[in-house]
Amino acid sequence: MSGSLVSGLGAILMAFFTLLSSIFGIAQNKPDNSVIQGFETKEESVMRIMSFNIRCANVGSDTWEDRIGIVSQTMLDSEADSIGVQEATPEWMAALKETVGEKYAYVGVGRDDGDNEGEYSAVFYMKDKYNVVDSGTFWLSETPDKVSFGWDAACRRVCTWVVLENKATGEKYVHLNSHFDHIGISARKNSVDLILDKASEYADLPVVFTADMNVRQGSDNYNQFVDSGILRDTKFDTSDTMNYCTYHDTKPEKHSKDVIDYVMVNDNFDTMAYRVVTEGIDGRFVSDHYPVYADIVIK
Repeated sequence: MSGSLVSGLGAILMAFFTLLSSIFGIAQNKPDNSVIQGFETKEESVMRIMSFNIRCANVGSDTWEDRIGIVSQTMLDSEADSIGVQEATPEWMAALKETVGEKYAYVGVGRDDGDNEGEYSAVFYMKDKYNVVDSGTFWLSETPDKVSFGWDAACRRVCTWVVLENKATGEKYVHLNSHFDHIGISARKNSVDLILDKASEYADLPVVFTADMNVRQGSDNYNQFVDSGILRDTKFDTSDTMNYCTYHDTKPEKHSKDVIDYVMVNDNFDTMAYRVVTEGIDGRFVSDHYPVYADIVIK
């Protein structure tokens, strides 16, 4: 075979594999211990709870506006009973109200004024399935009832919570959702205490906590939760689980140890499955975090 023919075949093969790479780029940028994971079908009796940092700015070359369609599609496709979102700016909240509003309503306020300024840690819920019994937002600070910075935090941080009642069965559960500070060491430690205190107020009800905690699995703050006896990490609460980073910044192989997003439950839930949604949409990352969900049942 002539050198020119070999060269030509090589060029064709290279173009072919480049095309495959562009189509399946997300799959090729995944650590070896993972598989592409999307949303699985769930039974009617199973509840699905999701944590989703939707990213307030660019993901690669995609602006937040570019991602409105794929973020809202992710939320709708999830079939989650409730979804805790992080980094949801007022602009994001307006967009989501338009795009997922037929299926999901939400509770939450902007962290910078208690109204519509600053990021939300909102909880979206299936509005045809659930009634809101009670809800609120508190600041992760020494003065949780006031708009405030906490300890050494770089940003105001909040926890939004809601008591939801199943319209058909009357069963209730509590969903708490938060986004911990990325700088403040004392702020994160004290934030854990505030969350655990709030969860303890509803010890007689099923409680779920979703969050971007900005700390890795196995860290001191993480261990505060799992050692408390109040909340358990759903990832380790079932044999039907997976081990994969939740923050990737479009480079999951670089961030393979960055598990910082969580779904935790109290003892009134059993966990059936835990998943990190790594698939993306149309070859695109929906955020710089992967959505995380747990399928759970009330005991």
